[in-house]
Amino acid sequence: MADPVAPAPRPAPPRRTRIVRFALLGVGWFALALLLREVWFTGPYHPPENPEPPPVIVDLHCHTAGLGTGDSGCFISPALRDSYKFRIYLAAFGTTLDELTARGDALLIDRIADGIGGSTGVAAAVVLALDGAVDADGELDRAATEVYVPNEFVAREVRRHPGLLFGASINPRRHDALQRLDRAAADGAVLVKWIPSVMHIDPSDERLVPFYSRMVELDLPLLTHAGQERSFTHAQDELADPMRLRLPLSLGVTVIAAHIASTGANDSEPDTERLARLMGEFPNLHSEISSLTQANKLGYLREALHRPEFAGRLCYGSDFPLINTPLVSPWFFPMNLTRAEMTELASVTNAWDRDIRLKRALGVPAEVFARTARLLRVHPGPDGHWRREPH
Repeated sequence: MADPVAPAPRPAPPRRTRIVRFALLGVGWFALALLLREVWFTGPYHPPENPEPPPVIVDLHCHTAGLGTGDSGCFISPALRDSYKFRIYLAAFGTTLDELTARGDALLIDRIADGIGGSTGVAAAVVLALDGAVDADGELDRAATEVYVPNEFVAREVRRHPGLLFGASINPRRHDALQRLDRAAADGAVLVKWIPSVMHIDPSDERLVPFYSRMVELDLPLLTHAGQERSFTHAQDELADPMRLRLPLSLGVTVIAAHIASTGANDSEPDTERLARLMGEFPNLHSEISSLTQANKLGYLREALHRPEFAGRLCYGSDFPLINTPLVSPWFFPMNLTRAEMTELASVTNAWDRDIRLKRALGVPAEVFARTARLLRVHPGPDGHWRREPH
């Protein structure tokens, strides 16, 4: 019995026909997207305020880093340098590995100063040092530290720029933590910065009481990361549970929980819920809106502006350089901004102005932007340099 004859394969359509089909399909999807946008468009999270004189805006959350060039003492772990994130961060600072190696780590702080100096919206910024993990002897554990930015380096470099302020970072488990805290205050620190999940700090550890008590005496606020952390290659996210902040809050430390504790969860409860509950207990607890326009955090800015627990407790931070990466774009808000607004905002070249204008367009009120300067008690002196009022 002869095998059945297989049907001849259908000839592929001509190339021009395939192109037309793909074009029509693309137009169809685009038209559907526009229709859905018109149906679901909600506008900004809050009605934008009427035009008014802009507040004096201070950014309390700007990161720097370094390779150790220019006698900075900085370092970045091999794991992070091998990560794709390292290249994104260099581009966000507007530099390259070759340029940073040749000109030294102070270049990144110069780039922050240039951005603040060229901003029409932000008058000053806090540049953050970043301490590392420590070992059992209370010494820096380089093997467990991904990014290290010494206080001495940041304090030295910000003095060269009128619009920059010094944000210290001290792991309280260092054997000389109290002496480092005193030195940072003497050097003009306006706050202490922690990322507990990468510095391996448990804020609820009773052994930290002397450190917290000294912070209260020096009247230095604690800006601490809360919620999930994904800017590094690994993190112990449970250490950034807002509930672990109860100890410093009960001792009277002014605590600023970064990013409204967005994207994290503990005990099957969102960290934003846990932070909001603490707000009701402690008037010395605050938060800030840095990173809340990132693609991985869409919806959190709306929550920050609508939850009554956060009313009167929010201030402005940028989380630079992340505002200058593809993670942040006005085009991520097609249900809240018009096409003309997104186009206009995308054309703003200064990263801080773009960040401020995007957040204002989404409804962040002026009082949030103005609160940072009041909370940190900073102002420009007669010489134009910003500094903190003595307590």
